[in-house]
Amino acid sequence: MRGNPAHELRMRRHRIFTIAGELLLTAGVLVLLYLGWKLWWQDTIAAQQQTAAASAQSEEWIDEFDHSGRTGVDFDKYDPPVGVAPATDQGFAVLYVPRYGADYRRNIAEGFSDQVLDSFDLGIGHYPGTQMPGEVGNFAIAGHRSAYGGAMHWIDQLQPGDPIIVQTADGWYTYRYRSSEIIEPSEIEVVLPVPRQPGVAPVKRTITLTTCDPLYSSEHRWVAYGEFESFSAPNDPPADVEHLVNQ
Repeated sequence: MRGNPAHELRMRRHRIFTIAGELLLTAGVLVLLYLGWKLWWQDTIAAQQQTAAASAQSEEWIDEFDHSGRTGVDFDKYDPPVGVAPATDQGFAVLYVPRYGADYRRNIAEGFSDQVLDSFDLGIGHYPGTQMPGEVGNFAIAGHRSAYGGAMHWIDQLQPGDPIIVQTADGWYTYRYRSSEIIEPSEIEVVLPVPRQPGVAPVKRTITLTTCDPLYSSEHRWVAYGEFESFSAPNDPPADVEHLVNQ
């Protein structure tokens, strides 16, 4: 005796939809696992490697100075040396932000290509054409808010007066955080020598940090501003980071 053809067709469709649903659910789980790896595991590994690379660079500069025979007494605290911008993608500085935690430090390189921002050795990019550390004007840098080490992940936690310290082979440049704002990606005038003031000659030494906002999105930009406070010799790290150096 033959079954009901219409019933068999409905059952066959039901099985197909059930299998399709299970496949979609499995695919969704795999996507979530991938995102978890991308946004957490890979981010964690990248951050650890970027910190290690920056620590090694920091120690190398201190060792070189210690073996140079120089004492550091000839440096002016308020009129620091200014280096020359290096070639694109080349590292030249280390960023320390104590507010970001004891394990935080990142190498800064010229430009902000994928070779810089997505690198396991770098992480922070310097806007070409903006001033260098300690120079009168605006030392402007950028980093990811999330993924690839999240170099600017905690930018929203900065508080007025927080130190933002840049180390180069020449020594330590201490800036103090002053304020922040959220802008559109097109508002590039924040990296002018005097932020948001085209054509105005700078008289202060400032730093500008930029990153995406909100987290896991590039819809806007978070911009943090700081002002130069002082400079110290390569073998004389500021008190704010002295306990972090060579740890």
